[in-house]
Amino acid sequence: MKNNRQNVVVLALCQALMMSGSSLVIAVSALVGTDLAPGPMWATLPLGIQYFSAMATTMPASLIMRRIGRKQGFLLGLGIGMIGALVSAWAIIEGEFITYCLGAALIGMFNSFGYYYRFAAADIAEPEFRSKAISLVMAGGVVAAFTGPNLANWSSELVSGALFAGGYLTLALFQVIAAVVLISLHLPHPSAEEVRSKGRKLIEIALQPRFLVAVLSGMGCYGVMSLVMVATPLAMSFHGLHFSDTALVIQWHVFGMFAPSFFTGHLINRFGVLNIMLLGALLLGISAVINLSGVTREHFWIALFLLGLGWNFLFVGATDLVTTTYKPEEKARTQGLNDFLVLTVVGVTSLSSGLIQNLFGWVTINISVLPVILLVAVALIGLKHYEKRPVNLPREDLWPR
Repeated sequence: MKNNRQNVVVLALCQALMMSGSSLVIAVSALVGTDLAPGPMWATLPLGIQYFSAMATTMPASLIMRRIGRKQGFLLGLGIGMIGALVSAWAIIEGEFITYCLGAALIGMFNSFGYYYRFAAADIAEPEFRSKAISLVMAGGVVAAFTGPNLANWSSELVSGALFAGGYLTLALFQVIAAVVLISLHLPHPSAEEVRSKGRKLIEIALQPRFLVAVLSGMGCYGVMSLVMVATPLAMSFHGLHFSDTALVIQWHVFGMFAPSFFTGHLINRFGVLNIMLLGALLLGISAVINLSGVTREHFWIALFLLGLGWNFLFVGATDLVTTTYKPEEKARTQGLNDFLVLTVVGVTSLSSGLIQNLFGWVTINISVLPVILLVAVALIGLKHYEKRPVNLPREDLWPR
């Protein structure tokens, strides 16, 4: 028990470093893209490539860790991420857009490993602690709210004549620190049964109502969040707001994404996972309405904070829901499929966000997310009625662990 909780702390620290780097990249990527790309509509292409790279490698990352273990897999990902950060910094210095896209792809590959921090916590936690373990690892991202955007602002002119290159050098340092932290991680190596046994067919697992709703919710909340968040720096710049305002808004958005994680697990255990996820969908809807009502710094600030809050309730809940749908020998493929589908949507939305913003504007961005939010809410309500039983059943009631 004690060792497992120490592992959760280590995973939370690694999550904090990963999300600090992610929030830094989110704050600057579209602006760097605007400077380097051949046209403004390509400004978010590097971030889209980053997410598509993560999507393409998330299943291989899961299977690699199934074979060599979580810790070794995380260290491999960190090495790739450090190279990606250095390549990105060099690309900015040299003014090379294609090379910058290559660096983004490598950073995406690192993220495909890092996204499994939350599942690693779920794997080692006792059933009654699993929701809280996932939530606490996600809470590591609270650090990112203060470090990422502020470091982006502070390091923007660190390298003379290469705006934002210093941010990527900072990102490379984060990878080194995370590797040092991971030394104290002690996770069991995959058992022979987990490596050899395949369990049920993946299609059988995927067609379970709980899995379908969990994946739909994960895709929906991450897609909505990505579409709006990636467009936000461009929209704020278009409406005459300073980059320091953008850094502040992104900071509070990331805070909203992760600060609730200190109590999301408790709320799930108290009120049921589907109820908390429905609350998350409601908050996403309110965020879109606020964005549609004005373009002052305060509108962006409040809306992006609520966007992060709604994402947290939905994403932590969806992760918790996924862990009830597989047996131990099925977890690598099931977790990989879940993240593959979620990151596919994230890649599409982040890639198209800049194009939509430049062609159709901020209003279109926010109107387009409303049907998605409604679909997620309807699916959650439908699952509640389908099950006709408590929505937060202990895991052992579903599969023996």
